[in-house]
Order: sequence, then C-alpha cells, then structure tokens
Amino acid sequence: MNRRISKLRELLDEKQIEAVLIFKPENRRYFSNFTGTTGFVLVTKSEAKLITDFRYIEQAKSQCMGYEIVEISRFEPLTTIIEKMNLKSLGIEEEFFTYGHAIDFLSKLRGMKLEALEGALTKIRAVKSQEEITCIATAAVLADKAFLHVLPYIKPGVLEREIALELEFFMRKNGASGASFEFIVASGVRSSLPHGVASKKAIEAGDFVTLDYGCIYEGYCSDMTRTVVVGKANDKQKEIYSTVLQAQETALQAVKPGVTGRQLDKIARQIIEDQGYGEYFGHGLGHGVGLEIHELPHVNMIGNISMEPGMVITIEPGIYIPDFGGVRIEDLVIVEDHGYQVLSKTPKELIEIQI
Repeated sequence: MNRRISKLRELLDEKQIEAVLIFKPENRRYFSNFTGTTGFVLVTKSEAKLITDFRYIEQAKSQCMGYEIVEISRFEPLTTIIEKMNLKSLGIEEEFFTYGHAIDFLSKLRGMKLEALEGALTKIRAVKSQEEITCIATAAVLADKAFLHVLPYIKPGVLEREIALELEFFMRKNGASGASFEFIVASGVRSSLPHGVASKKAIEAGDFVTLDYGCIYEGYCSDMTRTVVVGKANDKQKEIYSTVLQAQETALQAVKPGVTGRQLDKIARQIIEDQGYGEYFGHGLGHGVGLEIHELPHVNMIGNISMEPGMVITIEPGIYIPDFGGVRIEDLVIVEDHGYQVLSKTPKELIEIQI
C-alpha cells in the first residue's frame, strides 16, 4: 500500500498540486484497500487520510494501513476537514467529481484550485500486480467452470433469463461475490444485439446463443464470451463463426508489449472486412479489465496506449447480422514480457448442442 501512496505523491509533483482527493470507489479501494461504500482518500506530500463516517471507522482502521482514519459528520463535513489543512490546490477525478461537488467546494473553500487529474489514477491501475492478476485469474476460473456447468441447461424452451440466473448462482456458490456486469444471454435473432442482456425469450432449435458474462472475486472482474448453436449449425452460421474465430485468434497472437490497442483492433477488423462482414462489426476489439469491467487500456480504433506487461485485456471480435443472429468470442488475456497468457481456458471450437 505504501508503494501506491508513493505513486500518488509522484502525481502531486507531476501536476504541481498540493493534494489528491479520491471519490471513485474503485480508485479509493486501489489506493487504500478500503471496501466500504462511503469514504474519501486524501493524500498530500506528508499526510494520507481515509475519511469516512461512523459506520466504517472500525473497518477502515483494519483495512487501510498507512492511513490516518478521519471521521466525517454533518458537524465536520469533508470541506471543513480540507479547509483545516490549508490546501490551495486539489487534484480531482474529473470524470467522477460532479458539477455539484465543484460548486460546493468552490463556495466553501475560497481560493481553492481544482485540478483535473486527466485519468491519471486509472492509468496507474492499468498495470496489475501479481496479487491483482491472481484475483482476476481466479474469477476467470470460476467463469470457465460456470460455462461447463450451464451447457446442459441450454436447450429449447429454456429462457435466456434462466441461463443467466444459473450462471450467476453457480459462480456465487463457488466463491464469487457477484456478477461483474449484467449478463448477456442472447439467442436466435437476438444474438445480433451486441449487448442483448438476458430476456424472457425462450431458446429455440437452430439458435445461436451468445453468453457474455463474468464474476467478481476479491473485487476483481472476469469477462468471457462464447457462442454456441442449439442443434446442427447451418452453413451460414459456420461461416460467421469461423470468421470471428479466425479474427479472434489472429489478434490474440499479436498481443505483446509495445503493440497498441489500435493495432490489435485493426488486425481483427481487417479479417472480418476481408470476408465481407465489416459493417457487422461495430464495436471495439476489447478493453482493459480489473476492479472495473471496462478500464484502461482501450483495445479499439482509438486505443493509442502501448501494451505493458501486467495489463489485462479482452480480445472479443464479433459479427452481428440483424434478423439473423450473431457471434462473439472473447478471451481474458494477460500481457506478459514476451507475449501473452490466456486466462479463459474454455475451448473455442464451435459447440453444437445435441437436442
């Protein structure tokens, strides 16, 4: 934790500010280890404070090593605590610090300068420690096991919602604290919806069924997608699936330090375009994963961050044809010194579920 506090202090020098104030829960947890739902991290050159209310004081004392625990209340609000520190400049998470927060601070803290951190905290979090990678890998194992568990449930007449519920129940029962996002279970023509969250539609013979899901383990997310066919796949389904698989595996093999998200996206996109399906691949190739399901680095057409060892990303191309269906195949991947390691171990060859 001291290393992470040091990172914040390096940021003070870089931004030429006196303090950093952290609101966002994922950033707060990363820099302090605090898992409560209310609290603020305030770090200066000489002080590190975790500010929370009465409900979380005991918890904060046990979790936040290296921090002074400060109680906030209606008699001692955050602005009063900051005012007593005589700070004149404060770094804020501009994507999370609201207009209302800014009005409140500037009206109560005369002369205070608010400085946007420009995503610097998320950039720090992009490269994972071995401890973080272990948590993500454990969440990925749970997702793999859930896929094998749920396959027998995928058959005509079963609702998409029932599949999603079974996935979540299995992962929670086996150690997950929750779902990392609202699961996508999209069947038949609905599989052409890239974010077709599970509905009351019943699965039918001949359907593509796309399962995009993940879980949270010790705060860290997993994310995986597989697409199956209920019954025998027709020629068109096989062609689409083969194209997506080729794009996914080719982009995956290009993952290494120094390559950008834009370059990876181009590799997969070119394969899909060459097969005549370019207009049906409308999202980015992937994204970073960690405490949040979508975080840096970007793996898409604007992804200009070079991959570094310790980054965890997804590789997930897709083809989505309205009134027909769609395919997405997604792996969770660690960038390593000389390439990559795939965390998603579930096989990717087309599964045709016998009915």
